[in-house]
Amino acid sequence: MTPPPTPGQPQLLPRGSWPEVRRIGDILRTETVGGILLLVAALLALAWANSPWSGAYQSLGDLTIGPEALHLDLTLGQWAADGLLAIFFFVAGLELKREFVAGDLREPRRAVLPVAAAVGGMTVPALIYVGFNLWAGDGALAGWAIPTATDIAFALAVLGVINTNLPAAMRTFLLTLAVVDDLLAIVIIAVFYTSSLHFGPLLLALVPLALFGLLVQRRVRSWWLLLPLAATTWALVHASGVHATVAGVLLAFTVPVIRRTPGPGRGLAEHFEHRIRPLSAGVAVPVFAFFAAGVSIAGASGLGATLTDSVTLGIAVGLVAGKAAGVLGATWLVQRFTRARLAEGLAWWDIVGLSLLAGIGFTVSLLIGELAFGAGTERDDHSKIGVLLGSLVSALLATIVLRARNRHYEGVCAVEERDTDADGVPDVYEASANRPGPA
Repeated sequence: MTPPPTPGQPQLLPRGSWPEVRRIGDILRTETVGGILLLVAALLALAWANSPWSGAYQSLGDLTIGPEALHLDLTLGQWAADGLLAIFFFVAGLELKREFVAGDLREPRRAVLPVAAAVGGMTVPALIYVGFNLWAGDGALAGWAIPTATDIAFALAVLGVINTNLPAAMRTFLLTLAVVDDLLAIVIIAVFYTSSLHFGPLLLALVPLALFGLLVQRRVRSWWLLLPLAATTWALVHASGVHATVAGVLLAFTVPVIRRTPGPGRGLAEHFEHRIRPLSAGVAVPVFAFFAAGVSIAGASGLGATLTDSVTLGIAVGLVAGKAAGVLGATWLVQRFTRARLAEGLAWWDIVGLSLLAGIGFTVSLLIGELAFGAGTERDDHSKIGVLLGSLVSALLATIVLRARNRHYEGVCAVEERDTDADGVPDVYEASANRPGPA
């Protein structure tokens, strides 16, 4: 246990405000259910792809639908990756904008830690992957970004299985880290995985995007106006060569966060997020996982060759060791070179557990693998095995560490429940709200 910070000293992973804690709790409940559905969909895809009926699974994913004249004659797998994941990134964009405009992270001193942790958690896995594949040749280096992503739904599903009593500050940190991680992943996809760029459709996409932004700025909520504009923006971004999920983030960034008139109730961004998050976590991401995770474990080259391939090893080691080292190392550096110290009651073992949990990369990792190597190729299959293996090992190690911490926090949570007032706000939050200095 680290010594408590002195009065006036900045804190790492502070408790946070009570409204923010309640909001994060609502998000966690939705994402945990979505993570369980994601896990079920992935297991179903793996079982089907390795069964005697694997041909039917492949035929289903390759089924083409959509208007050819609009260049939207896509397979079901492509619709899941390009279309449904745009919903996922729209929600991620709303969450990111809200965190930095109206959330607890609007203050730079609160934002620096999760941003630094996200950057560290993406840089170290990428370097590890490059180290494994520097001399591999045959385009192996194209997958350098695969182990950089954290799947928040999967990670929170693991937390739900653990039934942990982790402090709300740690849960907020994990969620914010994953949101920043998603933003960086979108930048990587847009910059490094855009093979050909057509400026005509991209410029045309600004027209429906601007109209969408104008309507939401005027607090228009009518779906029959907004949905066609959003779909048109998505289709034009898709036609431009930029991955269509970027459209989801661009649309989200136009949505206002602050209410026009002061008072209780949700802002428009939080309203959209509340409505669309169940669709994202409960439908979009699990369906994508179903079409993306179905890979033959043995593969055409055999299980032994797959597990010893540099792509598989680079991704698995990057997720397990790279993510843990990157997140933990960045957190230590923030503490080392600033006056900040861990908030009272937290220990570095808590950061270790969260760092391991960040190694669960699934949704975005699988997407980047398809973009890097091409869906259905042998290298793509190897990347999927690496993602599945690394995520599984990270989940198991995180479970061991956080189970041990759970036994510690069970007693702490019991004390806080006894100190809860009739207004439903724990005394510790009221005390922190009245305490001078940084909360």
